[in-house]
Amino acid sequence: MRNIAVVGISPKQERPSSYVSLYMKKQGYRIISVNPKEKKIFNEKCYSSLLDIPNKIDIVNVFRRSEYVVSITRDAIAIGAKALWLQDGIINEEASLMAKEAGLLFVMNDCLLRRHKELF
Repeated sequence: MRNIAVVGISPKQERPSSYVSLYMKKQGYRIISVNPKEKKIFNEKCYSSLLDIPNKIDIVNVFRRSEYVVSITRDAIAIGAKALWLQDGIINEEASLMAKEAGLLFVMNDCLLRRHKELF
C-alpha cells in the first residue's frame, strides 16, 4: 500500500497532518492531499474530496474531527480504498463498523508516523 490520501491535510508544516505526510512522502509513499480550501499542497494538486481523486487510493489517512468520519468512511468505501486510518484523538465507532463490514483495514486513534517508525 503506497498511495495515501490525506483528508484534512494542512499546508502549515507545523501541523501534524503536514509533518506526518511529509515524513511518509520521504519514506517513498505517494501522498494525495484532500482539503477543499487548498488548490496545492507540497507543490502538488489538492483535491476537494476523496471522490475527486482519479488515482487508486490504498490508505485514507484522516485528520478531521470525529463527527466528520462517517461521511469520509462512506467515500473511502466508494473509491475502493484498502485501509482507513484515523489519527490520534479521532474516534468513531460507527465508522469502525462501516469500514470493517466493507472489508477495509481499520485503525482508530493512532499515529501513522509513530507506527511506521516502530516497524521500520
